[in-house]
Amino acid sequence: GRKERVQFDKITARVSRLCYGLDPDHVDPAAITMKTISGVYQGVTTIQLDDLAAETAAYMTVTHPDYAILAARIAVSNLHKQTKKQWSSVISDLYHYVNPRTGKPAPMISDETYNTVMKHADELNSAIVYDRDFNYQYFGFKTLERSYLLRIDGKVAERPQHMIMRVAVGIHGEDIEAAIETYNLMSNKYFTHASPTLFMAGTPAAQLASCFLIDMKDDSIDGIYDTLKTCAMISKNAGGIGLNVHRIRATGSYIGGTNGTSNGLVPMLRVYNNTARYVDQGGNKRPGAFAIYLEPWHADVFAFLDLRKNHGKEEVRARDLFYALWVPDLFMKRVEENGTWTLMCPNECPGLADVYGEEFEALYEKYEKEGKGRETVRAQKLWYAILEAQTETGNPFICYKDAANRKSNQKNLGTIRSSNLCTEIMEYTAPDEVAVCNLASLALPTFVDIQNETYDFKKLHEVTKVVTRNLNKIININAYPVPQASKSNFRHRPIGLGVSGLADAFLALRMPFDSPEARKLNIQIFETMYHAALESSCEIAAELGPYETYPGSPVSKGELQYDMWGVTPTDLWDWDSLKAKIAQHGVRNSLLLAPMPTASTSQIMGFNECFEPYTSNIYSRRVLAGEFQVVNPWLLKDLVDRDLWSDNMKNRIIAEGGSVQRIPNIPDDLKALYKTVWEISQRQIVQMAADRGAFIDQSQSLNIHMKEPTMGKITSMHFTGWKLGLKTGMYYLRTMAASAP
Repeated sequence: GRKERVQFDKITARVSRLCYGLDPDHVDPAAITMKTISGVYQGVTTIQLDDLAAETAAYMTVTHPDYAILAARIAVSNLHKQTKKQWSSVISDLYHYVNPRTGKPAPMISDETYNTVMKHADELNSAIVYDRDFNYQYFGFKTLERSYLLRIDGKVAERPQHMIMRVAVGIHGEDIEAAIETYNLMSNKYFTHASPTLFMAGTPAAQLASCFLIDMKDDSIDGIYDTLKTCAMISKNAGGIGLNVHRIRATGSYIGGTNGTSNGLVPMLRVYNNTARYVDQGGNKRPGAFAIYLEPWHADVFAFLDLRKNHGKEEVRARDLFYALWVPDLFMKRVEENGTWTLMCPNECPGLADVYGEEFEALYEKYEKEGKGRETVRAQKLWYAILEAQTETGNPFICYKDAANRKSNQKNLGTIRSSNLCTEIMEYTAPDEVAVCNLASLALPTFVDIQNETYDFKKLHEVTKVVTRNLNKIININAYPVPQASKSNFRHRPIGLGVSGLADAFLALRMPFDSPEARKLNIQIFETMYHAALESSCEIAAELGPYETYPGSPVSKGELQYDMWGVTPTDLWDWDSLKAKIAQHGVRNSLLLAPMPTASTSQIMGFNECFEPYTSNIYSRRVLAGEFQVVNPWLLKDLVDRDLWSDNMKNRIIAEGGSVQRIPNIPDDLKALYKTVWEISQRQIVQMAADRGAFIDQSQSLNIHMKEPTMGKITSMHFTGWKLGLKTGMYYLRTMAASAP
């Protein structure tokens, strides 16, 4: 391009144009220009200048929250400068892409999507509102730019609005009205589809599902390597995996074919570990991720608990896998009464993984009486080994096998043998069925009516119904990585609705996370979502029929999730008439709610993750310009409004590790609102999980945070969750030392 001198006023004018609606007392365009110009070098491009200005503004966010908005505006307008405005011509460029190395066509858009867009170009182009790109915060926008927006020869070609419309048309195809409805709700931040859907919708061979659950095909070389290939195929297509290994024979078990003995789980899991490293999800978008589930009666359980530890011999470690225990009630009872626990080999004591509840207990105790176990240990010895692994590595995750099965709408299919990578999906698997879940999350803060200080349950209900319909369409159009996955998904049609920004919704309504008002709102949000999802699923069933394996399920007998928990809903929604409708038409989906971690998508939206409290009120972010502090935007606004914000205050909060509890001039009402997760009783967190659990027919990714974990504290937390009936007792154990801000 042309060369020109860097002009101070020109940059200031450009930045000033983007300051509309921001606080003029606190946001100073000239200050940004000054700092930007200090980073200028010979031959810098205007694009690089904009990048620099955006980072500078982001850097200044700690002085006032409006800088975060300005940073995003500079970055977005920079992208707008470099990309085409007209969506249909962007789609055309992506579709007609030719690989420069081979000279062969390499379309990035599917034929169907391309044809739909060309046919309805005017209507779709004019539905897009580019100003909505300016509603992203800087880090959310940078996340989109880094991983989600499609590129041509390494250069970003899509704008965020283009991506959202691609997802909408990718899901709805020729149903233009539904596509535009989805576009509007997503671009106004009412909800988002899951990362794989955002990455792949509208592209050739679009694998849009997030999670896969796999049953080990068979305890044989064929079975183990067939299953490994299935894992590789799924991982290649951007899916996270939950795999159960309860039925793999233990170390020293006899192998008939070779007259030898088995090496047990550890060497096999090392092979799986290397596959996870080799096959990342969708070519470097995320590393491959497998969670391995084991029941604690398995004779290799002690070695299993050591696999992620940092020290120890390399050949008995597999540190790239995640580990989870699938815990029967009997084990918890034996720990509680300080009884004994018998370790068994599934080859010598078959069938334990295929039964739950009383049937499991009868079979297990029968094997014990017959002396078939390998060794008997004190139950608490194994318990302490579990806690030690959790304290050191955050794993194993804990899921309760009996609660997951007893309170499952899939219990007519057989015993559920594991959850998924993030412990929120509870679905039936079999050697010929790989369970799948398509996810989306509702952005809870968007439904707060700030004017009236109320929560708009009606709108939440409405949007949940739209998302339920979307996920049903995704089941139909998804490109499944293996045939066992499409078989399972078409038979049972499970979906997973989650949330992001529960903590932000509480803050918007001025409710401390651990207040009675927050506890009630938490329940009513999940009641609303469960009611809406069931109603929507029932309406689809009225049109297309219920899912194939519906007959015999609890819902087919009029039994909903809260009935299985023995909970009565509040009077917010009419459940009786819904049950009557379901009795008439059935439902289209076996499972509906599964609050997932929302790690990337909540960052894009600019909200806190899923249903978690804030972990800190200040944390560091690294960008090219260096490392800088990001302050909880709600707190920053409150402190600025009350004239309490200064450099001194910022440094005080940093010195306190992100806590405001011990800072004298912060008023008590703010201290109550801004307790971090380390300062909220975990009993309260577990109680809120159980409260919402009565309306969650799958499960939830429940992290537990403990500043200084002790065996006593972790034990009491696990037993509280178990007795409250949680299906997921714990996803990660997060400890303070491991995650200082």
